[in-house]
Amino acid sequence: MPQTFPKKERLSGKTSIDRLLRCARYGHVGGMKYAFAEGSGLEYNRLLISVSKRLFKRAVRRNLLKRRIREAYRTQKDLLPPQGIDVLLTYDTKEILPYASVRESVAAALSEIATRIKSK
Repeated sequence: MPQTFPKKERLSGKTSIDRLLRCARYGHVGGMKYAFAEGSGLEYNRLLISVSKRLFKRAVRRNLLKRRIREAYRTQKDLLPPQGIDVLLTYDTKEILPYASVRESVAAALSEIATRIKSK
């Protein structure tokens, strides 16, 4: 699987996000919360990233964290089976963690999602 993050793999649109939040299963790993839902009917997975304005007032810091999460997902997205899973990753720590810590949290979240899907 190529390590790219094309636009089609980004979760967008009110109906898709509403379906994710309505049908999602939730979890928490490290400094990150996640939600995922199966059955989007697509051959690829989609990702939505959220960093709360309540935790980081400045957009520069929120964008930095979103870039780190996006890069960590891009390099590790093969941990999930490509079967139409919608994933929401929410940064949930008040301090700005280095990229290595963000990468570990994203890997742990993706691995946990994969095991929860396989055990279903």
